[in-house]
Amino acid sequence: MRNRFPTLSLSSYGVGWSAHRRIAIVALVVTVLLTIAAAVAWLSGSGNAHRDPTATGPATTHSPSSSEAPAPKPEAGSGSVPKPPQITEPVAYAKAAAQMLWSYDTRDTSRDQQLAGMREWMTKEPTYADWASVSGQVPDPLLWSRMADQDQHATARVTEGHYPGAFKQALAEDPSAITEAYIYVVTVNGKQQIAWKKGGGGAEDRAVTLAVQCRPGHDCALAAIAPSVTQ
Repeated sequence: MRNRFPTLSLSSYGVGWSAHRRIAIVALVVTVLLTIAAAVAWLSGSGNAHRDPTATGPATTHSPSSSEAPAPKPEAGSGSVPKPPQITEPVAYAKAAAQMLWSYDTRDTSRDQQLAGMREWMTKEPTYADWASVSGQVPDPLLWSRMADQDQHATARVTEGHYPGAFKQALAEDPSAITEAYIYVVTVNGKQQIAWKKGGGGAEDRAVTLAVQCRPGHDCALAAIAPSVTQ
């Protein structure tokens, strides 16, 4: 059986959304794009089977962290988490955000620093920010500690990003609808490389759908992580 490598994996943790949060973000996109309701049929989270983090492989997790509270302040900066880029194009920003979310380094970054760094990528408009869907990618404190014991770290390579078909259709049918919140739905694909002590490591394909806000005259920002969209 092929190993499943855990990380701040979107495919692993998308199911961590509460029903309230999921309904809220879907309702938002429906408001902005009149026909996006049709896309809800193919919005679904997916879970992964994981192994014990004390084994020779990387640490794993079964559930997302508690994420309703604000991100903690970093102990000293944001560790290895990169700063959000100054990008005004939705697909380019989504690709950068996905690479950030798929990358981490427990050797020099605490869990609090990881969360604080990720929070910097979020839109500052609370109406559209679903922080729970993003912070839910980070394992709980105990699991992060076990990952750190293994020196677990990951890098990512993005292969492509695109607007899902339903989003493009909705936008074509009513181009002016986007002007309420300027939220774009982008699916990103890539590959994640994970390594840990004693030469351990592995790679896995990744895919995620992000809601990105790009208002005219402003840099883009992350609004939410959506369940998987494959079209």
